[in-house]
Amino acid sequence: MTSITASKQRVSYFYQPDVGHFYYGPSHPMKPHRIKMAHHLILSYGLYRKMECYRSHPASPNEMSAFHSEDYINFLAKATGDNLRVYGNQMQKFNVGEYTDCPVFDGLYEFTQLYTGASLDGAVKLNRGDCDVAINWSGGLHHAKKSEASGFCYINDIVLAILELLKVHARVLYIDIDVHHGDGVEEAFYCTDRVMTFSLHKYGDFFPGTGHIKDTGAKEGTGFSVNAPLTSGMTDDAYERTDIQTGHG
Repeated sequence: MTSITASKQRVSYFYQPDVGHFYYGPSHPMKPHRIKMAHHLILSYGLYRKMECYRSHPASPNEMSAFHSEDYINFLAKATGDNLRVYGNQMQKFNVGEYTDCPVFDGLYEFTQLYTGASLDGAVKLNRGDCDVAINWSGGLHHAKKSEASGFCYINDIVLAILELLKVHARVLYIDIDVHHGDGVEEAFYCTDRVMTFSLHKYGDFFPGTGHIKDTGAKEGTGFSVNAPLTSGMTDDAYERTDIQTGHG
């Protein structure tokens, strides 16, 4: 997240020491431990001296409900590995559980609170003009929907941070350079002209299968969803040209 109004680059970095202690399960590609590894690199290279470092707050259910449905948040707060049978129907409804890519693991709800709170704190800092760049390496879970988990993502911290930014700013530009399409964020703002979503991603037989170049928004948001679907074999030079052409187009 960045603010381009100030001339001096003031960087704020948000981190919660416990965020890297959670475990999705054996063989699962999502490994929160990498967040802790990134933090150790920041310390080892002395990058923390170039930033203002903050311990972020855990997001509250009320903060999460700015986008997510109350029954979905309540489910995440109550579901554990020990009571899954009680929530069988809800697990299917919310796309969570053993047969999905979003398992129920120990501390799941706390994990969502920690990464979401960091993004919200960054947005508040930007709104107050206290920084120009806000960093949360634990965030960016862009697949989560209003009432559904998807692609390792449970709470969409990006949508919540954008909603916070919209309290002060008339419009927000969201740029997603992950290899997967930022479907959750695009869907959340598909019908509004206050948020432009721009996603560069691999497209075709690839998760989540959305992000066609003709998907450009609806109603007041027509033209405010921009997709650059890419194929395998993309080089750095070609990627850079795509970025520039799309931005100027």
